[in-house]
Amino acid sequence: MGLPRFGPPNPKAVVGDDGGDSKTKKTNRVISSPNLYVANCGPAVGLSHDAIASVFASFGHVRGVYAADDSGARVIVCYDNDSCAAAALSALHGRPCPQLASRTLHIRSSVLQPSPTTVNSSSVQVCLSASETAIPGLYLLPDFVTPHEQQELLAAVDARPWISLAKRRVQHYGYQFCYQTRNVNTKQHLGALPSFVSPVLERVLSFPNLSDATDLSLDQLTVNEYPPGVGLSPHIDTHSAFEGLIFSLSLAGPCIMEFRRYTQGAWFPKACSSIDTESESPENGTNFIRKAIYLPPRSMLLLSGEARFAWHHYIPHHKIDIVNDSVIKRSSRRVSFTLRKVRTGPCQCQFPQYCDSQR
Repeated sequence: MGLPRFGPPNPKAVVGDDGGDSKTKKTNRVISSPNLYVANCGPAVGLSHDAIASVFASFGHVRGVYAADDSGARVIVCYDNDSCAAAALSALHGRPCPQLASRTLHIRSSVLQPSPTTVNSSSVQVCLSASETAIPGLYLLPDFVTPHEQQELLAAVDARPWISLAKRRVQHYGYQFCYQTRNVNTKQHLGALPSFVSPVLERVLSFPNLSDATDLSLDQLTVNEYPPGVGLSPHIDTHSAFEGLIFSLSLAGPCIMEFRRYTQGAWFPKACSSIDTESESPENGTNFIRKAIYLPPRSMLLLSGEARFAWHHYIPHHKIDIVNDSVIKRSSRRVSFTLRKVRTGPCQCQFPQYCDSQR
């Protein structure tokens, strides 16, 4: 089902007289629109976008069904013309719909605020394995640590001081990571990695898809704690800062990680910007290839080769994630352990268009 020509709808749509939740602007005007705001309807209540589209298609061609916000229970249905939308509103509003689990739908006309720079999270398939993404160098191992080991790791970091950033908390070991420069100062060594991470380092040595000659002397650990709704903006870990293997262990909660490869080369953020911000990159969906993968708790992700050097990765700022029409609420916290090896010389990778050492 294709996107509207103006791009997916902005969640802050203008709706007719009663308007729904506090995230929408309200108006008492009688409006005519080919688009409908539908509440009590969506993946969070067990209704897929395809199922919703099939019901509303009885009144005319449906151009798309999109999440109205991050609740998973409100959608925007887009028709070709006003008359189809008016017919659906008249027939379905305020009545139980047998084809949609007999849920009572609350419908209003919606005037979309066109936002061609918005990327619709439902427009990319969320993969459950790294092989499905077809990104060279990307690997995911589920159940990398046991539930008991997970609790031990969380207890260990919670017993140590956290550094508070704008939206999340972090800890650094081995070397301090500077978010302003996105680099490390190799002259400021913080000491060896803590003993609580030793079992993880030992297990990494047997990670599949690595050659025997690979240098696995990882010496930098960043621990991130993400509250619900907090993610990371698209970025590539600075080539000149770290070597070619990046391991990321997910603990306590799940998330979706998305990847972008820009077709015109790398997008380099401003040096003073923060990877905590919700939108730092040009969001023109035509200038990059987009992939997504689901990271369950206790899984280990490896970025190597092309996945590490050429693909931006990021975590959408959502409170829920939709994985193949299933709604997965983010837990009260997600903690990640990112393990890397600090680079001591310039990067000489095979991806110069993405490399700060070779720019």
